[in-house]
Amino acid sequence: MANRLRLQREIGTIGEVQGPVVDIACDVLPRLHQALYTRVDGERYVFEVHQHLDRATVRAITLHRTSGLRRGMPVYDTGGPLCVPVTQECLGRLLNAFGEPLDGGPDLAAREARPILAAPAPLRDTRAPSAVLESGIKVIDLLCPFVRGGKTGLFGGAGVGKTVLIMEFMHAIAHLHQGVSVFAGVGERIREGHELWREMQRAGVMPKTTMVFGQMDESPGVRFRVGHTALTYAEYLRDKLQREVLFLMDNAYRFVQAGSEISGLLGRMPATVGYQPTLLTEVAELQDRIISTQRGDVTAVEAIYVPADDMADPAVTALLAHLDTSVVLSRSQAAKGIYPAVDPLASASRSMNRRVLGDRHYEVAQRVREHLARYRELENIIAMLGIEELSEQDRRVVHRARRLQRYLTQPFYVVAEHTGVPGAAVPLSQTLADCEAIMQGAHDAAPEERFYMRGPLSEARA
Repeated sequence: MANRLRLQREIGTIGEVQGPVVDIACDVLPRLHQALYTRVDGERYVFEVHQHLDRATVRAITLHRTSGLRRGMPVYDTGGPLCVPVTQECLGRLLNAFGEPLDGGPDLAAREARPILAAPAPLRDTRAPSAVLESGIKVIDLLCPFVRGGKTGLFGGAGVGKTVLIMEFMHAIAHLHQGVSVFAGVGERIREGHELWREMQRAGVMPKTTMVFGQMDESPGVRFRVGHTALTYAEYLRDKLQREVLFLMDNAYRFVQAGSEISGLLGRMPATVGYQPTLLTEVAELQDRIISTQRGDVTAVEAIYVPADDMADPAVTALLAHLDTSVVLSRSQAAKGIYPAVDPLASASRSMNRRVLGDRHYEVAQRVREHLARYRELENIIAMLGIEELSEQDRRVVHRARRLQRYLTQPFYVVAEHTGVPGAAVPLSQTLADCEAIMQGAHDAAPEERFYMRGPLSEARA
């Protein structure tokens, strides 16, 4: 009873409302990031404290719409930062940033609540990324492999296939590794969020997935915190289930945009290219929590929009510094019909060394890169003079590189209903054997179209 009275304690009143920013006159100053609330027509509106303006006034960002707020309304203290209910029943559910259902189902029956803002796991309990996590996607596993417990970024502009690739990863985790996924939809358009949810249900991966949405029409405070909420569920599943957890975020750039919006609302002076001066700190607060412990692994895959296709953008470089693998999706690859539209020469992974991959994988990957790089060098000459003007050795390299390029395309399970082509997952050992055979000339007589949008080469021969 005493605790309930403490949670309902009135600490002040609203003094000023400017869009999502609310100034609150307080009797006792709450801590930074404390969750406060008021009630409008019986509905609870939550605020998060971001600034202490003076000894009696705090500035907070509302996590709900501001219509209905007015001066003089009483504000109550929740007793701590924003918390969400956590339970294994979160799997198969679509939630908002407060852990409330968006799928029309019942509220989560949870006995535990966790704050969405938490420190990373202690260093003594953490486990460094080590082994390669196979995804069944040929170009990823071969040239920019995922690391179990690591972080991977999918970089690309609009419409190059970031979301489809993320959905395929979720399918791989559920079916190849018997793991679970937590998806953070940061700033999703309502149409996109609805379509993604339905696609996940049709693909059969929703029962092992928790989706947390902070949609584009919501407060910047919600879009800024929805990634933290999703990560709280990922940490809970890691600790309780003690198995592979895939954390996905679409789109990490919108998280940065929400932080920039909040920074402007709080009156901070913008820094490089108009971004918030706290950009690096905010990115690190989220990324440093994505970590594996002795109890389980959290592997992250984050879609990252690249503004104007500029990889030197400050937001992109801030996110890139935390990643183990960067997968660059190219508009030129998509224009050629190469899907997934991965640029094999621009993509990279810190695990691309013999110690992690082994001698065979490393050597095959390097030879494939050499063939594709040489083909790219010769493309302009071929376009102007024709392939007949090349030396016999270069012609052989070009023919094999074109077969490799087409072999590294792949039909996906999650879009099979739309394309009419059954999805395929190829083991890494099969991918290595097929690439070796192509580079050794075993398939020089086969037409190029036989390699396009197939699984292993055995399917191409059939």
